[in-house]
Amino acid sequence: MGTPDYIVGMRKHVGHDLLSLPSVSAVIRNDAGELLLGQRSDDGRWSVISGFVEPGEQPATALVREVREETGLDVAPVRMSSAVSHPHTYPNGDRCEYLNLGFLCRVVAGTARVNDDESLAVRWFPMDRLPALDKHALLVIAYALRENTTAGYLPPGTTWDDVPD
Repeated sequence: MGTPDYIVGMRKHVGHDLLSLPSVSAVIRNDAGELLLGQRSDDGRWSVISGFVEPGEQPATALVREVREETGLDVAPVRMSSAVSHPHTYPNGDRCEYLNLGFLCRVVAGTARVNDDESLAVRWFPMDRLPALDKHALLVIAYALRENTTAGYLPPGTTWDDVPD
């Protein structure tokens, strides 16, 4: 789907300056225990399926919408697994600070495939053969797959630079 119109509109006013935005990420495993990742079209990196929460939209609704848009899968959130803020600079210089809610999800229907122009590829990966992932994706995955089902967060006073790569 690309960048929502309201963000395009804000960028006309602020240029590449920092925007604080809500986002969601999905940790999705299949019956074989493999993890679904998408290869981003903006920078070519692999990541968990993620996207913006649009104005007036609930995070779980945004999650289901983003996964369907990017992968063609219908998912159901199992639980919210993380709440973390992280910076991101896009290749065009746009800077964002995302307040990201991570969710563990289960597949309800569909077959994973590239479904829009935001992904170059979507693929299931065995957990012991994941591609290189940034620290945000690794953190979201770790919180979603841990035995403690309480949503994970970084302790008070932690900055993003304190999070190990």
